[in-house]
Amino acid sequence: QVQLVESGGGLVQAGGSLRLACAASGRTFTTYTVGWFRQAPGKEREFIGAISGSGGSAIYADSVQGRFTLSRDNAKITVYLQMVSLKPEDTAVYYCAGRQYWATFSRLRTGDLYEYWGQGTQVTVSS
Repeated sequence: QVQLVESGGGLVQAGGSLRLACAASGRTFTTYTVGWFRQAPGKEREFIGAISGSGGSAIYADSVQGRFTLSRDNAKITVYLQMVSLKPEDTAVYYCAGRQYWATFSRLRTGDLYEYWGQGTQVTVSS
C-alpha cells in the first residue's frame, strides 16, 4: 500500500512562491506517475499537472503553464510542485495522486484514474 503525504502549503502574498512536496512510502513508487490536483471551495477538482516516474515527462494545465513546475527526487521518493507568480485564484487545497503508468493527457487529468491520494495541503494566496 502506498501512502502519500503533501507538505509545504501555507499563506503567501500574490506574486509569491511556494514549493509543495509529495512524499511517498514504498520504493516502487519511484516508477509511478504523480499528478497534482487542487480544489477550491465550491469548485470542482482541477488538474494541475503530472510527472512521469522517471521525471522525464511532465504536462501542465493551461492555467498554471509557465508558473508551476514539477520535479521529483526518486532517491527521496518525493515529488515537488514549485509554484511561482501565485495569484489569489490559486487558493485551494492541493492534492498529489499516484498512478502506475504514464498516459495520454486526457487520462492523466482524470482524477478517478489515480490509485493513491494524499490528504491535501492548503495554499492561500492573499491579494
